Amino acid sequence: MSLFSRITGTGSYLPPRRLTNADLVAELATLGVESSDDWIVERTGIKARHFAAPEVVSSDLAFEACKNALAAAGREPQDIDLIIVATSTPDMVFPSTACILQHKLAQINEDAAGIAGAAAFDVQAVCTGFIYALTVADAMIRAGNATRALVVGSEIFSRLLDFKDRTTCVLFGDGAGAVVLEASETPGILSTDIHANGKHVGILCVPGHVSNGNVLGDPLLKMDGQAVFKLAVGLLEDAAHAVLNKAGVQESEIDWLIPHQANIRIIQSTAKKLKLSMDKVVLTVQDHGNTSAASIPLALDTAVRAGQVKPNQTLMLEGVGGGFTWGAVLLKL
Repeated sequence: MSLFSRITGTGSYLPPRRLTNADLVAELATLGVESSDDWIVERTGIKARHFAAPEVVSSDLAFEACKNALAAAGREPQDIDLIIVATSTPDMVFPSTACILQHKLAQINEDAAGIAGAAAFDVQAVCTGFIYALTVADAMIRAGNATRALVVGSEIFSRLLDFKDRTTCVLFGDGAGAVVLEASETPGILSTDIHANGKHVGILCVPGHVSNGNVLGDPLLKMDGQAVFKLAVGLLEDAAHAVLNKAGVQESEIDWLIPHQANIRIIQSTAKKLKLSMDKVVLTVQDHGNTSAASIPLALDTAVRAGQVKPNQTLMLEGVGGGFTWGAVLLKL
């Protein structure tokens, strides 16, 4: 009997602190940086974003998103035997944020301690991280190496931003999204496609690291926006067609496109290339900004809870990120 994987629950979490463009512009002005709501919206489509409090770490956001996903799936922590966290902003150098998250989930109640022993690790593919993590979890379930997985994207990008660079600091926000992925006799994930090309490392990166207790290099985000845009649109189209071809599905059969929420212009260009109306695109970039690996599961959960995305619909998830990484997942919810 063939074994497949299927999403049985979604969850998300946003830090309480919400900054509108006006809020952010006011803060930037204190640093001598000029911007405006109109300038931000015109170029990105972003109207607000959420920033985590100083004491909050990525595993905290992931924990809340996972509780919501588990509740939606009707599962408890002890039912999980695999945890994969996609993040570029881990709690610490090591251990993995996934291991820290596992420990936090084990504290929910006495029975939850049963999650101890589940495999737990992080995936680092920046904004494509959730696509990579979902692909790995699907493969492990299909191979019989896991039965129920928590697949999570969690980021605190606000701590990587150079607030004197208005071209990047207005783009990003913090948040987490999660899904419960379970073994199934019926197909849920229909096909996946992931890639990377290290040639383009320099167009989107944080070129710093820790050495002998010091930060070497620059620990703040750097991006060549035009280069990212030009590369992203073509690669997203390629990945989308790859998963459609693998699954034998036509563009017209896609009910919803749920892209990485980076920039409204990239999203519009991708939809156009796939001959999809924007009415079939889940958009959260205006409310969340770019939350990197969290953006796709955040958008998915938002759409599910709003009643937009319904059971048995065909969804295209896709993203691009630093590395340069890209990929897509085609699934039935």
